Amino acid sequence: MSAEKNLSIAHLWFEAFNAHNLEKLLSLYDDEAEHFSPKLKIRHPETNGLVTGKDALRAWWQDAFDRLPTLHYKVTSLTSNADRVFMEYIRTVANEPDMLVAEVLEIKENCIIASRVYHG
Repeated sequence: MSAEKNLSIAHLWFEAFNAHNLEKLLSLYDDEAEHFSPKLKIRHPETNGLVTGKDALRAWWQDAFDRLPTLHYKVTSLTSNADRVFMEYIRTVANEPDMLVAEVLEIKENCIIASRVYHG
């Protein structure tokens, strides 16, 4: 994969996420993709913050979209190479303080195979 192609996947990711278009978002992921998030660890401690597969991703994001209808990410920086995209963005939700977030998407053969979220 090229850095440019991976960057385009990141743009599609933000477009789908901010539209709360779950199926479009999931279409960017491999069937067995892994996702780690500190918020996942808090809401579902039994996962230790890690879920695997599209069914688990669907459940996690559907819950987030249902609970937080104003959830939106504003991109501040994207850095890509042939294997991954490092994304920095501001998480906004009505009536909550903004949160700085970093996330890494690992990409192989046009699919996200892993994502890791970091709160700063």
